[in-house]
Amino acid sequence: MDIDWAALGSVFGVSLVVTVALVGFFTLGIVGLSKASSGAQGGGSGVAAKAGGYLCFALCAAAVAYGIYIIVA
Repeated sequence: MDIDWAALGSVFGVSLVVTVALVGFFTLGIVGLSKASSGAQGGGSGVAAKAGGYLCFALCAAAVAYGIYIIVA
């Protein structure tokens, strides 16, 4: 039995980067929506924060859907 250490390291590296990015986008989505709800009286900045939060959540959903697609296909 021979282990391809380069491939294993590559999978580990990509998994680590994607996981950190996904958690980061989810965190930014939560921050954006909390800023939008706390600054609801402000007007334009609340709308931009809400749109940014929803965009971050959409990126998270797209990454999860792509991962499921890769597993199923």
